[in-house]
Amino acid sequence: MSRLFEELGREPTPMGDISLRRRWEPELELDVWEVILGDEFLMSSLFTTGERALASLGLAATVGDNLNIAIGGLGLGYTAVEALADERVASMYVVDTLAAVIGWHEGHRTPLGAELTTDPRTTLVHGNFFELVRTREPLAPGGQGRLDAILVDIDHSPRHLLDPSHAGLYRPTGLARLQEQLVPGGVFALWSDAGVDDEFVEVLRGSFATAEAHTVTFENVYTGRPTASTIYVAVTAND
Repeated sequence: MSRLFEELGREPTPMGDISLRRRWEPELELDVWEVILGDEFLMSSLFTTGERALASLGLAATVGDNLNIAIGGLGLGYTAVEALADERVASMYVVDTLAAVIGWHEGHRTPLGAELTTDPRTTLVHGNFFELVRTREPLAPGGQGRLDAILVDIDHSPRHLLDPSHAGLYRPTGLARLQEQLVPGGVFALWSDAGVDDEFVEVLRGSFATAEAHTVTFENVYTGRPTASTIYVAVTAND
């Protein structure tokens, strides 16, 4: 059996301390990895259905092969590893503003760190996703061109933000700048820990050629009841 509790890393950030911990869950008889920012739980290895669905639903909306994609938000890496399971993915850029999170994966402290960082298609990018989009800096560094898909899992929802500076992305101007980084027919997919936001769906439909909201449910092992998250998938016009 593993230790009952072990803090694997802690670093200060402008949004509060971020920490990575592993604890033994006796009722389930397994290790659980958790990422905590300040007083908020950002990610748990117990609940990954929504993060995986972000990749599978987002990539299902793409067409063609040799996909070049970007992911905003690294977390525990479940979205990224699910994306790599799609053999069409040729390159993947995972952008995270926190160097500590990238370091945890590169040091193989996370459950999927070794699998993610040893895949030659993966590039971990230290940068502020929202600032890169706002300033039109490429999410794919090195002149790799526009992307087939951008998958984002950073804020809790388009309304419940980790930082107020993120708000611009979810408005028409921010979405227009994000589209500049996508190929015609490219996909923007977003994870949300809230129910379907009909107003945000309308914002997406006013900015993209198509947009849909998918409800993803999973059994919560603690409550014994289903828990839901939302995956928004929007597609640019195929000029």
